Amino acid sequence: VQLQASGGGLVQPGGSLRLSCKASGSTSSVNAWGWYRQPAGQTREVFAVIQSDGSTSYVDAAKGRFTISRDTSRNTVDLQMNSLQPDDTAVYYCNAYSGTYRRYFWGQGTLVTVSS
Repeated sequence: VQLQASGGGLVQPGGSLRLSCKASGSTSSVNAWGWYRQPAGQTREVFAVIQSDGSTSYVDAAKGRFTISRDTSRNTVDLQMNSLQPDDTAVYYCNAYSGTYRRYFWGQGTLVTVSS
């Protein structure tokens, strides 16, 4: 499974961004898709997950502001981010877990900077 993330950039506090992760390869083997983020100097953490059945889960910091979604026709997994704050500044990574291959696949990161 190959993943290509895009959509990062500079946004002012209170603004919005939409990240997109384009998947290719054995996408039918994927059981769950996720977005992780890694602020500078900190560890990478899971942020939002969508299962193959469409169910979603979020960390507390994402609830009510961020929405993860999947478009199976386009093979993309998007993260809509609203009400962004400086604390949301991080490199965001998309991720896929395949039960068939029993491993995680990672895309390259995309930098989100929230600053005035």
